[in-house]
Amino acid sequence: MILAIAFIFGVTIGSFLNVVILRIPKEESVVFGGSHCTSCGENLKPWHNIPLFSWIFLAGKCSYCKAKISIQYPLIELISGFIFLLIAAKFGLSLPVLLITSSFFMLLALSVIDLKYKMVPDSLNLLAIIFAILGAWSPSAIMLNFQNALLFAGGFTLLRFSLSYYLTSSAQRYAKKTITPWTKNYHTYPFIEAMGEGDIMVGATMGALLGVKLTLAAIFLSALLALPVMIFLMSKTKEPITVPFVPFLAAATFLVYIFDSQVLSYIEGLY
Repeated sequence: MILAIAFIFGVTIGSFLNVVILRIPKEESVVFGGSHCTSCGENLKPWHNIPLFSWIFLAGKCSYCKAKISIQYPLIELISGFIFLLIAAKFGLSLPVLLITSSFFMLLALSVIDLKYKMVPDSLNLLAIIFAILGAWSPSAIMLNFQNALLFAGGFTLLRFSLSYYLTSSAQRYAKKTITPWTKNYHTYPFIEAMGEGDIMVGATMGALLGVKLTLAAIFLSALLALPVMIFLMSKTKEPITVPFVPFLAAATFLVYIFDSQVLSYIEGLY
C-alpha cells in the first residue's frame, strides 16, 4: 500500500515537474496561469491533465487541435513515480524521505532543462541543495550534510578553475603559433569554461545526499555514463561539441543512492 501511494504521489509530482520544465526557462510562473496547449493555446480541462492516463486516452494528441503532445510528459511522470517508489521501498515514508525525494525531483527537472536548453536554473539548483541538506534524520546529520555540500562545492570550483586554466592555456599556446602582424595586438584565443556554475551546485547536492565516499563513486560513474555518449557524438561530427553533464551527474547520484550498500562494500573491498 505504501509503495502504491509513493508511486501515485510521484507520478502526480511528475505532472507538476513538466510545468516547471516548460515554464522556468521562459521565466513564467509555475503557480499562476492554467495549463494550455502549447500549439493552439486552448486551456486544458481537468480530465486533460490526469497524469499518464490523459496522454494515453488522447493518443498523444491535443484534444482541440490534434497537435502531437511530446512523449516527455508521460515519461517524466513515469520516472518521477519510480523515483519515489524506489526511495520509499528503501526507507519507507517519512519527512526526511519526502525531502530527499524532492531533491531528486529537482535534479530530474534540471537534467531535462539542461538537455533541452543547455541551462541550469539557479532556483531549482538551490531547492535541490536545500532539500538534500534537510533530508536527514537528526540535527547532527543535517550539519554533516551541510559540510559535505560545502566540501564538494569547493572541490568542483577548484576543478573548474584548474581545467579551465589548462584548456585556455592550451588554446593560447596554439593561437600564438598563428599570430600575424595583423593579430599580434589582439587575443585570438577564447577563454574556455570547463564546467558551468550549475555543475558546481549539483556537486553540492551530491555531497549532501551521498557523503564523501559515495559522491566520489557517483562522479566516477557519471563520467562512465557520459563517455559512450560523447564518443558517439564525436564520431558524428568534427565540430566541437558540448554535452550537458547534469543528466549524467543526476543519474549517477540516484543509482549510487539506491545501491549505496553495494557500492560501499565494493569500495571497501578494493582496500
